[in-house]
Amino acid sequence: MTKKILFWFSADFTFYSISYYLQNKSDYEFYAIVDLTNKPKKFFQIQKLVDFKKIWYFHDHIDVNSDLDKKYLQKIEEKYDLDLWKLALNDRILYGFFDFHKFSRNEIQLILQQSLILFEEILESIKPDFLICAAPYLVHQELLYEICKKKNVQCLLLSMPKLGNKTLISETVHKFDNIEKLDITKFTNRNTEEILDYIKKSSPTSVIQKYIKNYSNSKSKFMNSALQYMKNSNSHEKTHFTYFGRKKIKVLIYTIKQSLKKRLRETFMKNNLTTIKPVNPYVYYPMAVDMERNVLIDAPFYTNQIEMIKIIAKSLPINYSLVVKENPSQVTRDWRSISEYKEIMNIPNVQLIHPSVSGIELIKNSALVISLAGSSPLEATFHKKPSIVFGDVIYSLIPNIVKVNEISNLPTIIKNSLNMEIDYSYLNKFLDLIDKNTATFDMFEFQTIFNKIFYFDGSYFDVELNEKEIEKLLRNTEGIFEELIQLYLKKINN
Repeated sequence: MTKKILFWFSADFTFYSISYYLQNKSDYEFYAIVDLTNKPKKFFQIQKLVDFKKIWYFHDHIDVNSDLDKKYLQKIEEKYDLDLWKLALNDRILYGFFDFHKFSRNEIQLILQQSLILFEEILESIKPDFLICAAPYLVHQELLYEICKKKNVQCLLLSMPKLGNKTLISETVHKFDNIEKLDITKFTNRNTEEILDYIKKSSPTSVIQKYIKNYSNSKSKFMNSALQYMKNSNSHEKTHFTYFGRKKIKVLIYTIKQSLKKRLRETFMKNNLTTIKPVNPYVYYPMAVDMERNVLIDAPFYTNQIEMIKIIAKSLPINYSLVVKENPSQVTRDWRSISEYKEIMNIPNVQLIHPSVSGIELIKNSALVISLAGSSPLEATFHKKPSIVFGDVIYSLIPNIVKVNEISNLPTIIKNSLNMEIDYSYLNKFLDLIDKNTATFDMFEFQTIFNKIFYFDGSYFDVELNEKEIEKLLRNTEGIFEELIQLYLKKINN
């Protein structure tokens, strides 16, 4: 029986590449939802590289001037057990993370309504067997994923399980399929040297830093992208709610302001954030990058990081201080405001560390690591340090990593964690699961190559894509995907 696969395509062309490599491996029917601006959209309207039975263009189905049906939203919320406001108010587009457009309550509800109507129609009409996409990071992507789960469409979500060069395909975000606890009887008994060598080769920090270094880093390409932007029509500003309010003059002013703010913030950090090794004993809190999934969706009730720092500081034993380090990847958001840094620095038992300081060294010298949902707790386990997390993470299978379910219990959890001893056997079991259930695939490598060729190093995405050039790229990069495609085939044909 032919298996039907529904893809979600956005500016990340990884998933188009996956469809291209999968199409000759078996008898599948391909369908796609495309979430792109108008120029790259044209590529999908004329492309012949992949045989899609049907393609839906997401933004063609969203009209914020249509009629709102509140009863439909209430019905859907109950039918699929969704918390729609929780998702909407943690969406980086819909709720105030940018200054271009303030979405009204009515507009937000209409976007939710029309997204849900479209997804229900698609799923009812084709009844797919699988959904292939990335771990969702925007509300409409999360809605499709949640509905698919309720309709028993098998989701094959691609994510990095907090280890660099490792890629997980799973039905649920941040979980191994059909594994609830670490009960492996036989496992690889790696010694300390082998454990540390593993994290050195699979450091998530180095992989992400490499991507950021190559992202929108060429001044000449940035200038070329700016000229292209000013010259071209900006039609998606009216047709795509993700671009509402982005008139060229507003974008230009915003870009200049952000550039100036970034320089001022970097100067402030250079002059005020310490690089001196903190005094023991301390608990380490590495800040998460704002507007990312591991804050907005994975830890939806802990998104105000300054308040979280205050809560953690209040919960420490009297002889401990809290060391907070800005995330180096926050540079992609032009850092935080100076007033935010000052507010953190004014907390009496908190020391704010410059982002250039080695996070690994801070972990190694800490007594405990606390994170929203980042990779640091897993890295801490490699260095025999206990950890606490607030969000859903794949590595919470490891017993010395404790998830906070009730914030009022944090002082007790901290005291218990400080006295916890680390058993490497659990980490070894976890690493065996990683090796068995993941592919060696750098999620950022292909997109970096694609950005360089087509997207001005990631500075500008509304470009027309040439089919011959894309085919050439896909033929040249097939080796990168080989192990990943085999893992997909295993999942689909299992």
